[in-house]
Amino acid sequence: MTRQQAQAIDYLFEESRILRELLGQGRPRLNDDQRRRLAAKGRAVGRRALGRIATIVTPDTILRWHRQLIAAKHTHPARNRVGRPGLMQSIRALIVRMATDNSSWGYCRIQGELRKLGHRVAPSTIANTLKANGIAPSQDRPTSWVTFLKAHADAIAATDFFTADVWTTHGLVTHHVLFVIHHATRIVEIAGITTNPNADFMAQVARNLTDSVDGFLRDKRFLILDRDTKFTEQFARIIGDAGVAITPTAIQAPNMNAIAERFASSVKRECLTKMILFGEAHLRRALAEFVAHYNAERPHQGIGNEIIQPPAGPPPATKGEVVADERLDGLFRSYRRAA
Repeated sequence: MTRQQAQAIDYLFEESRILRELLGQGRPRLNDDQRRRLAAKGRAVGRRALGRIATIVTPDTILRWHRQLIAAKHTHPARNRVGRPGLMQSIRALIVRMATDNSSWGYCRIQGELRKLGHRVAPSTIANTLKANGIAPSQDRPTSWVTFLKAHADAIAATDFFTADVWTTHGLVTHHVLFVIHHATRIVEIAGITTNPNADFMAQVARNLTDSVDGFLRDKRFLILDRDTKFTEQFARIIGDAGVAITPTAIQAPNMNAIAERFASSVKRECLTKMILFGEAHLRRALAEFVAHYNAERPHQGIGNEIIQPPAGPPPATKGEVVADERLDGLFRSYRRAA
């Protein structure tokens, strides 16, 4: 070893000690790869030399890591095996999925469904899997909210408010917008716009929604709404007298009215935040244009990227020049092929 090499090693020793002093009394947290590297190098140096140069950990610790490294090399832990353990993990995931999606399915029903997929599983295994995942037996398993909504989507409507700030001669005024949306089709209607959503306003909205000729709720059976105090007892009574059951969401549970919440988010993000509104008439026009675009021109992911109310007549052309239809001077666009 040359003199320059010895000096370099002495410098590295001193730098390591200084770093250790800067760390204080707390031990550094090393990951497995760092432990392996120190163990391999430490074994080659030897215990006596380690006693002089090791600063991060003690020599005994480094040698213990080396022994563990050797033991791991000749050990085949169960997590590295292939075959039945991995298969059982996928089967357990299927059991949980089936029980969650189908609240009335018992152990034998799930067993039969698994058998169709080529898995032979004992009912006791199914019971233990469900118990381990906190899922009750079928007779004690409630119907999930998602399952209920899917099963009754055609008969369910939802309603909610959102607000829009409008410039008027009196300054910036907040308007409350009430809308309704049909779960199955996603069709939307603006039910009312007001600066004062009082009991009289809500009663008139209820009568409009339940009108026997063109009311939005005339063929619906459930109306989901949150616990906003603007939904008065009179509003609920008028809706109920028309044969529509009011279904309030739980407190602080917006996901129970997720479809309505999504529309409110869309109209704000795609329309209201991109405009400066002057007067209530301007707000009404903007919302009318957005709803027309939403219902008749825009594909919706929730219904398989279909259009809610496609235009009547022959199917759209698949050849020809692509043209853009615009609303609100290009704020909303849809594309079609020219006939």
